[in-house]
Amino acid sequence: MHFIILFGPPAVGKMTIGKEIEKLAGLKLFHNHMAIEPVLNFFEFGSPSFKRLVDGFRTRVFEEVSQSDLPGLVFTYVWDLDSDEDRAFVERACKQFEAAGAKVALVELYCKLDQRLERNRSPQRLEAKPSKRNVEQSEANLLRLESNHRLNTEGTFAADCSYFRLDTTELLAEDSASRIVDELKIPVETV
Repeated sequence: MHFIILFGPPAVGKMTIGKEIEKLAGLKLFHNHMAIEPVLNFFEFGSPSFKRLVDGFRTRVFEEVSQSDLPGLVFTYVWDLDSDEDRAFVERACKQFEAAGAKVALVELYCKLDQRLERNRSPQRLEAKPSKRNVEQSEANLLRLESNHRLNTEGTFAADCSYFRLDTTELLAEDSASRIVDELKIPVETV
């Protein structure tokens, strides 16, 4: 089993690349908004109830998948690299899969800001993430996160597992997925 966390700033391509990894290698995609969007129907983003529900759902999915016979999971995450809470979450998730014998990898995606702003408006993104459909608000949030948080490592990162960094600015999602699968030596499904 493989557990991959695709992390990076908003609109870097995490979900789209995750879908391509799912097609290529059969790993299931759990993009972060699969947990976020349903909870937004009840609680404001970041509220205590929101955090408990989102964290609880993610944790249960990780528990079930790590104990299943699935080939693996790709999880997407906007990780504030200076946040102890975010680091603890990532460490817990990785340990859950490591304890089950999975091969764990962190894959950092980065991309030029102008390209991310363009991707923020893509139909695929807006379809999968209803909270992003107010594009002006979503763009303001993207820019706020960009200025207030460290969402990329600039190339230096200490990890206890496989780590790979990829610039997605000029790459198609299919090419990014192929490079990730090759780098992590994940078997490709044959049709």
